[in-house]
Amino acid sequence: MEETPPPGCSKPHLEKLTLGITRILESSPGVTEVTIIEKPPAERHMISSWEQKNNCVLPEDVKNFYLMTNGFHMTWSVKLDEHTIPLGSMAINSISKLTQLNQSSMYSLPNAPTLADLEDDALEASENQPEKPHFDSRSVIFELDPCNGNGKVCLVYKRGKPALAQDTEIWFLDRALYWHFLTDTFTAYYRLLITHLGLPQWQYAFTSYGISPQAKQWFNMYKPVTYNTDLLAEETNSFVNKLDPSKVFKSKNKTLIPKKKGPVQPAGGQKGPPAPPSTSKSSSSPGNPVRK
Repeated sequence: MEETPPPGCSKPHLEKLTLGITRILESSPGVTEVTIIEKPPAERHMISSWEQKNNCVLPEDVKNFYLMTNGFHMTWSVKLDEHTIPLGSMAINSISKLTQLNQSSMYSLPNAPTLADLEDDALEASENQPEKPHFDSRSVIFELDPCNGNGKVCLVYKRGKPALAQDTEIWFLDRALYWHFLTDTFTAYYRLLITHLGLPQWQYAFTSYGISPQAKQWFNMYKPVTYNTDLLAEETNSFVNKLDPSKVFKSKNKTLIPKKKGPVQPAGGQKGPPAPPSTSKSSSSPGNPVRK
């Protein structure tokens, strides 16, 4: 399905924004309703106001993104048995919704715990992993993508306030409030977002426990255009069904040719007389014709 560009927006602009991924989706079996909710560019004064309000300097690639579009939301669905199921979702919050991760009480009760109370310095990063963000004043964390409730992708300033652009990284906070490193820059994260097609729970492919079995089924049908696709098949051959999209979404409007009833074969392992030439193949077991 071709998305309709809003007034004043050209098709090349959408192609640049989505890196041409819409053509891949629209040519995939069963995919329908590929839509982009495009937004006008953010004004420069909006970016300056955000930086002054939060005492943080946005990285240049984040500024350039908001100067192109004030947020991003692209979705696509699949059609199964005449039912349309929303599947893929790619989102980046607008500058006004780029808000700091809530550090207030988790419950509206006196002396309720805060996110900072969950800090455990015993779980620091190893030599091969960067230092994880902190919920207290050591880090400043802003939400980029709510991930449809599966976690949060965050823009993290690692040195607290005043926060500098060179101190930013992109991290994924899962539902159990564990941190997982994604990329050093927003540009690299945006490419991951697009090339993973917005598949459900794709961020969990960058965690030690991986994505759920249900999500792996979708991954095997619509393989991400990225480097870690092989990680899906290696450990899941034993319990994930291999689905062929061309067969799942094949057209059901086929003309069935009535077959003549032949003589009933007696039960047993003996071979009958050779069958006359026919355009259709006989089944290996009586009574179960194979449809072409």
